[in-house]
Amino acid sequence: MESKTKQTALLSKRDLLKWGGVSLISLALPMSWSKFDEIIPSSGTQKSLSLYNIHTGEALKKCVFWADGQFDPDALKTISRLFRDHRTNVVHTIDQKLLALLHNLTKKLDTQKPIHLVSGYRSRETNNQLRIHSYGVAKHSQHTLGKAADLFIEGHSLKKIQSAALSLKGGGVGRYDSFVHLDTGPVRRWGLV
Repeated sequence: MESKTKQTALLSKRDLLKWGGVSLISLALPMSWSKFDEIIPSSGTQKSLSLYNIHTGEALKKCVFWADGQFDPDALKTISRLFRDHRTNVVHTIDQKLLALLHNLTKKLDTQKPIHLVSGYRSRETNNQLRIHSYGVAKHSQHTLGKAADLFIEGHSLKKIQSAALSLKGGGVGRYDSFVHLDTGPVRRWGLV
């Protein structure tokens, strides 16, 4: 009888820990979702991007990727194609949060000019080759996940773009000699100040 009582007590402690953990997770999830809602509100105006891929010469003008409270699957495919690895021609789905961050960046800069894409998606093969021949290419780059863009916008200094991107607090921001890196990984900064 005593051992059964101990088992019940242990089970109760286990259940308490299990349900306590679930409660903590459920408290954390809305916080992360609410951060996403700051970037992509559940309702409201359209979101669009004007993009120019400097390697392929392809361009999109005011491509609406968000309307009527949802993403447009055709626009997402079109943008992913423009973001493809131009060295291998591999297309990868681009992170929706990245697209929203890029949209918000253009709004913050109050510009209608296209984002000049230096690097979008990179296959692991391309990333490994760049690591051999270039300085500063991360082994586990957000580019290989479709969550990063290296960019510049004509008429805006890289410092101004970096500052605007940092103010969005949506991920990593790095400034280099000829472009600004923006990704949806953890919030961090590096490069030129």
